[in-house]
Order: sequence, then C-alpha cells, then structure tokens
Amino acid sequence: MIRVLLITLFLFISIQARENPFFPSLGEKDIPYTSNKNQEIPKLKRATISLPPQARVIKKVTIEYENLDASLDTKTIELENSVDWHLPVFISQSYAQKQSLQENTQKKKVIEQKKAPEYKEVAKIEFAKFYVQDKSLKIVTNDKQLRNFLLVQPHRIVIDFHRDSSMKSYLKKIENSIFTKVRIGNHDGYYRVVIELDGYYRYKLKKLSNGCLITLR
Repeated sequence: MIRVLLITLFLFISIQARENPFFPSLGEKDIPYTSNKNQEIPKLKRATISLPPQARVIKKVTIEYENLDASLDTKTIELENSVDWHLPVFISQSYAQKQSLQENTQKKKVIEQKKAPEYKEVAKIEFAKFYVQDKSLKIVTNDKQLRNFLLVQPHRIVIDFHRDSSMKSYLKKIENSIFTKVRIGNHDGYYRVVIELDGYYRYKLKKLSNGCLITLR
C-alpha cells in the first residue's frame, strides 16, 4: 500500500515540474531578463552631426538605443526648428553642468539681436560698393538694375547694372562670410556682378534708393 502511494506521488510531481526551472514558463512572457555581459562602453559626453548645405529645418530627431536585454529600440521627438547648416548639431548629456553657460549665451544673443545690424565693406569699384552683414549683402550704386537671377555649380547670384564703361574685370574674395567672392565683368551697355555663395540658398532682392539689398534664406 505504501509503495503504491509513493509511486503515485512521484508521478504527480513529475507531471507538474518544468523541464528547466531557470527560465520563465510559457505563461510568463512579460518577465524581463538582462545580460551580465561585461561591456566597456565609454559614457556619452558629446557627439556632433553635420548637416548638408541644403538643410534649413529640423523636422524630427530619432535615437536608437540598446536595452538591458540587448534588444534595440528607438525614441523620436518631433521638431519644427530652423537651423544654420554651418553649425553642427550636438548630442549631449551634460546639460545640467552647462545650463548656466547656455543661459548666459542666450542672454548675450538677445542683447546682440537688439543692436542695429552693422554692415562691413567687403569690395568696391569706382561706381559701386559692397557691404556684408550676416546673411545680407548691400550694393550701393546709382546705376539702374536690369536683371537678377541665380546660377548653380557653384551657387551664385547674378545682377546686371546699366552703364557704359571700359572697366577691367574685378575679383574680390571675402573672408569669413557666406558670400565668398564678388566678380564684376564689363559688357556692352552694362556690367555684371556675380556673387558666389558658400552653399545652397534662396535669396530675396529688395531695391533701394541707392542700390539693392540681397538677403539669403
């Protein structure tokens, strides 16, 4: 009788036992597990992404990251911000340490924006002068503008002014500016001003009483 009871108990335990008690059963799929793999990965300080010259607006940022269980996921934030492609985009986790510095920088920018723009003379000929301020170029001349258009490879703005002249060809390189060169050539009844740019832009030309103002976008 005792032998029968022991055999019955042994069979009952065998039916209820798992094949491997160290892994979750089929009904416990939501229990996460991690990897003890020793990975020497440096901490994130700051990374940069450079944008192409035609970039103007950031729409979203997506980050792919690895979880404890070595699976990969992504996180995305939607944005709608204009950017200057000349400057890199930074990825950093040191915001708290540099927050005060950023606040001071922002205050400085606000003060600078309130100041009237200052134009710097970058080129001149006998009957025209050229001034640059950030993304604007002013041409001061009494000559009538005939036409203006944009050419590519490289990107350059072409403006024709009416004048009968015997001037020689003129070339002036501009340092530290998105307007990189001013070239002027004489033609029959007009002279042509070619303004080379450091990247891809749209432009707006506004006629002034003493010339014109070019603004890049």
